[in-house]
Amino acid sequence: MNMKHDADVIVVGLGPAGARAANAAAAEGKKVIALDRKREAGTPVQCAEFIPTMVGQELAQLDAVTHQRIRAMETYIENTPRDRTDNFPGRMISREAFDRRLVEDAVSAGVECRFGVKVDEIADDGGVRLSSGEMLHAPVLIGADGPRSRVGAAIDQVNSEIVESRQITVPLKKAHDATDIFLTDQLPGGYAWLFPRGDVANLGAGVTACARDLLKDFLNDLHDDLAAQGRVGSEVLSYTGGPIPVGGRLFAHGNLGDVAVILAGDACGLANPVTGGGISSAVISGELAGDAAVAWLDDDAESLDEYESELSAIFDPALNRAVTRRHELLDALEKGDMTTHDFRRGWIAYAEYWNDETVSVRGNAA
Repeated sequence: MNMKHDADVIVVGLGPAGARAANAAAAEGKKVIALDRKREAGTPVQCAEFIPTMVGQELAQLDAVTHQRIRAMETYIENTPRDRTDNFPGRMISREAFDRRLVEDAVSAGVECRFGVKVDEIADDGGVRLSSGEMLHAPVLIGADGPRSRVGAAIDQVNSEIVESRQITVPLKKAHDATDIFLTDQLPGGYAWLFPRGDVANLGAGVTACARDLLKDFLNDLHDDLAAQGRVGSEVLSYTGGPIPVGGRLFAHGNLGDVAVILAGDACGLANPVTGGGISSAVISGELAGDAAVAWLDDDAESLDEYESELSAIFDPALNRAVTRRHELLDALEKGDMTTHDFRRGWIAYAEYWNDETVSVRGNAA
């Protein structure tokens, strides 16, 4: 095909997955153009800003964006005492600063980052049409554009199950070293959380998309309860929210004409279907996607299949278990007989969650 290429790699989305993918490809000398509809990196923030300790092994600069360390998890199940689980370490970060640093690293590696750019269409030949009318072409297209990925849809990989979330930031009245989890049948397919970060906290909730109308009232009531307990202030400092993919991993590569298409992060369903956590998987998969793009451009015909195998080995065991546990909870809720055991079996802090074999078939990719 005699098509003029504007770059070796086009990356759609400049969150952690996209920034790491772009960085990895550019660091190997590839010309990379990265696009994001946001006007600047990391804003608005659309996550709870918790990162498990393991991702610190991937990014040395995390200390500079950390608000506080987390030591434990405290779980509240309806009508039962609080359960504190120690040895659940992690850190609360500034997601805005985190994303900005990843983009700065990508720019330093030579990536052309364009913000405030809307992608209108992914063409059948892999071309990327912008709202300005400009058309961009590259032999590799990386989709890191979130749960409702336009790139993923172009290769028929669509997240089939979505949780909608709503979050507010509130003053924190008492120092806290744990992430708090609230499990209730009032939040079908989701849960609520209080994540401390210094003198403020992220207070949020998620539910299945069809129950999104429950979110506002539930979160207001929870905020009022915690304020009455003296744990948080009554003021709301900011609002955010957004979709989270919870159906399991999608098939992570495909083709549009001669263009190789690679998906990373939420675009290929790597958020945990139970916890919703996805920063760590975005960072890891983004790096792997960038490496796969480089290998493919250097005529390694097996690189995309190897990328798929790497994602499977790293993420599928945890994702498959989470998909199974999530569906068990939804089944129990539908039957109207939710028990404390069901909640414990459906949440990562409890031994019941880890007992028994999990299914071997991915949710979205089955």
